[in-house]
Amino acid sequence: MATPRSPSIRNFFIAAVLLLLIHGVSCFYLPGVAPEDFEKGDELKVKVNKLTSTKTQLPYSYYSLPFSRPEKILDSAENLGEVLRGDRIENSPYVFKMREPQMCSIVGRIKLDAKEAKDFKEKINDEYRVNMILDNLPLVFPIQRQDQESPVVYQMGYHVGLKGQYTAASSLFFVSKLMSMFAEIQRYHKDMQTDAARIVGFEVKPFSVKHEYEGNWNDKNTRLTTCDPHAKHMVVNSNSPQEVDEGKEIIFTYDIEFQESEVKWASRWDAYLLMSDDQIHWFSIVNSLMIVLFLSGMVAMIMLRTLYRDISKYNELETLEEAQEETGWKLVHGDVFRPPKNSDLLCVYVGTGVQFLGMVVVTMMFAILGFLSPSNRGGLMTAMLLLWVFMGLFAGFASSRLYKMFKGTEWKRIALNTAVMFPATIFALFFVLNALIWGQKSSGAVPFGTMFALVFLWFGISVPLVFVGSYVGFKKPAIEDPVKTNKIPRQIPEQAWYMHPAFSVLIGGILPFGAVFIELFFILTSIWLNQFYYIFGFLFLVFIILLITCAEITIVLCYFQLCSEDYLWWWRSYLTSGSSALYLFLYSTFYFFTKLEITKLVSGLLYFGYMLIVSYAFFVLTGTIGFYACFWFTRLIYSSVKID
Repeated sequence: MATPRSPSIRNFFIAAVLLLLIHGVSCFYLPGVAPEDFEKGDELKVKVNKLTSTKTQLPYSYYSLPFSRPEKILDSAENLGEVLRGDRIENSPYVFKMREPQMCSIVGRIKLDAKEAKDFKEKINDEYRVNMILDNLPLVFPIQRQDQESPVVYQMGYHVGLKGQYTAASSLFFVSKLMSMFAEIQRYHKDMQTDAARIVGFEVKPFSVKHEYEGNWNDKNTRLTTCDPHAKHMVVNSNSPQEVDEGKEIIFTYDIEFQESEVKWASRWDAYLLMSDDQIHWFSIVNSLMIVLFLSGMVAMIMLRTLYRDISKYNELETLEEAQEETGWKLVHGDVFRPPKNSDLLCVYVGTGVQFLGMVVVTMMFAILGFLSPSNRGGLMTAMLLLWVFMGLFAGFASSRLYKMFKGTEWKRIALNTAVMFPATIFALFFVLNALIWGQKSSGAVPFGTMFALVFLWFGISVPLVFVGSYVGFKKPAIEDPVKTNKIPRQIPEQAWYMHPAFSVLIGGILPFGAVFIELFFILTSIWLNQFYYIFGFLFLVFIILLITCAEITIVLCYFQLCSEDYLWWWRSYLTSGSSALYLFLYSTFYFFTKLEITKLVSGLLYFGYMLIVSYAFFVLTGTIGFYACFWFTRLIYSSVKID
């Protein structure tokens, strides 16, 4: 009776997995915060976030420019991820009432001195954008696509100002314009039973207006002639822009408009997560997956048929006692499990790769299940850091198990190297990059308090967990080799040019990189061009394909290596799939020169520094996948043949 039910159980499981992935592809997420109901007339407070620029990649605090300020500036509570992202959330003077429109509300007035005018011009020239938050929703600028039927695309924030071009009698010069007035549109979803409403949208229409007024300026009683709420006279264009220069007077104003929306509160992030080139994205991802799946299927089929023939041949020859001389991969059975040079370092890298693999898998599962909500700013980075710390347990276990198989005895030294080597390299590079950011007086610089918190997570939690894992792993019985190792190493014959280690390693990294480079484009765009990325379903599929591809290409090249009587496969298996990190860094260099407009030296150093960290982590991840695939493969084939 169990057999007829098994297809149903299997179909149910497949359907559940597909449904989960579809939810992940279609931006499935949990709200992340509890909804807040607002009655008509309730006070709404706008918070301001950092100023961002895709040209410099250096965030600055909102009040680094002389914008209008509240009486007292208060910092909002920030999690670890927000601090590392450079978010600096503060209160603002923009306060208004729920569902009560406002027109030409005056925020403040400033008269620029030389330094303030210079700061404004620099930020405008570098295309900095202002970011604000209302009810945990970021401020966005709607852009209508050329295809009117397509949905509106949102850009984060609005420009501090624009650079204009004017002609004079004898010269051509540029004048910076400041967005001195903007209209905010609050979209809300109304509960028909209680008359309460929830914020579901926060949009902006910025204008640059040179405001004028009659008489002397008075903060409370001055009435503007350029816009007047009493006469229903409002600004609808930037025909008379506000010039930024020393001695110029700037008056900040805003309008508030409320629009009822059919969008429910639980779905209010959907419009934000809509990608502007979704059709190209979907087609490219599916096409890439199909090609890689097809190649992987062919490789697997060829390997299975070839290995089956080899194993059958070897076993048949020994049964008939006709094997006068061994050939092929069986010939090196006495050396294939000989510990490699620098075996301690290999154990450390394998353990670190296990730690990184565990972090990536658990993070993706959380994201697919919707726990990493986009409303929880910095949640993804915080989750990855904490998971990395707790995965130290598995790192220590994996490194010590491999170390004991190599007949090692000093497990504490291996545990210490596993806990320190990779994080120390990353931390040193991160510290140098943070010093560069600090030198630019950017809010993106990580404070020393946060640095101390990172060091505490490292030495206070991660290092002890690595030692615990190493202790447990070393106490377990050593992994036994399927064949005995000869005392005297066998001489490796001269290899063909295409079996040279450098050539085979570089070739091996192409296919894994090909599995991810399309998705890599969208990830880089979301990071460096300040766009949302929330399609973890597709990302998880690409990651599975990456696992399969790394494993299979390493197994294939390892098989060819053993057939050519070269038994030094330990390090080569790690480097074969790990070399895909080299192509990732080269692609990031191509992306830098073709897609980004970074011109400052410090910004360029930050980009390549962070991409070097990402590439190094990718090397550790893919190298470990390839190593374990080859480790399983060699143990499988040498335990399947009869050895005298």
